[in-house]
Amino acid sequence: MFGKKIAIDLGTANSLVYVSGRGIVLREPTVVAVSIDEERVVAVGSEAREMLGKTPENITATKPLKDGVIADYVVTEALLRYFINKVMGRYRFVRPDVIISIPAGATSVEARAVLEAAYSAGAKRAFLIPEPLAAAIGAGLPISEPSGNMIVNIGGGTTEIAIVSLYGMVVHGSVRVGGNVLDETIATHIRRKYGLVIGDNTAERVKMEIGQAISPQKDRMMEVKGRDSVTGFPKTITVSASEIAGCMAQPLTQIAQAIKTVLEKTPPELSSDIIDKGIVLSGGTALLGDLDKHISEYTGVPVHIADDPLLCVVKGLSKALDNLDTFSKSMIKR
Repeated sequence: MFGKKIAIDLGTANSLVYVSGRGIVLREPTVVAVSIDEERVVAVGSEAREMLGKTPENITATKPLKDGVIADYVVTEALLRYFINKVMGRYRFVRPDVIISIPAGATSVEARAVLEAAYSAGAKRAFLIPEPLAAAIGAGLPISEPSGNMIVNIGGGTTEIAIVSLYGMVVHGSVRVGGNVLDETIATHIRRKYGLVIGDNTAERVKMEIGQAISPQKDRMMEVKGRDSVTGFPKTITVSASEIAGCMAQPLTQIAQAIKTVLEKTPPELSSDIIDKGIVLSGGTALLGDLDKHISEYTGVPVHIADDPLLCVVKGLSKALDNLDTFSKSMIKR
């Protein structure tokens, strides 16, 4: 238990926690419920998510990360403290080394605030790694070599894009479009076309069950239940995979355009490597049907989906944590 090391993938939608020697021990929604009167944390993770939209006036359930950026540092510190305490158990007198992923575009002020939050939450030493770099390590890309590797990490709040070489990011970019925006787009489309109000969880289920980046040749149908916006009564409608693909076209094109912009800024020597190796997709939204084909058609570059795309960032953090000396040049520290 002594000298424990913890890796935390702080995502907009979900956070994963890895402990050296034990593997991934926690997978919780990134939600915190706070009592306004007492300024006290009431619940964190799954328990707090159950409270979303259902709390009385004196309790607010919030997501401290908005579009991949930390919006509330006090709540983020409470979240980190909860994760560290939960995995340390009764051995809290042992202060762990903690490594956390942050957005590639985070400013030095934002990075310093995350480090301070980690130290306040009980870390002995704290390190940060940009999210796309951690995803590249976790996807098994040869980032130590002098050659270009392109990683696109599509999470809940943002899409982070980077060209990685020699343990660092040569070019990077991001767009505030991810799984959450796709869910909102589906919910908006269903409300406008059918007058049906659905929640985030229902929209996400539609995306996961019949969502595709390219209109399918063989259409599939799905029943969707919600509330009629006019009468207020429960109502059931049927939507098709092709219409869901159509409504998601704009945000998916924004992701493809952001990838193209990063490719245009890439040095020519590295561009030739990327044409040979292709683009690697990671993050939960990478699992959307035909997304690799959509991006490949838009950019003209082969696209591959990483093994276990959901776990790439936390796997990369865990490798960096277990090999601190090797990856120290890639880290941000106090």
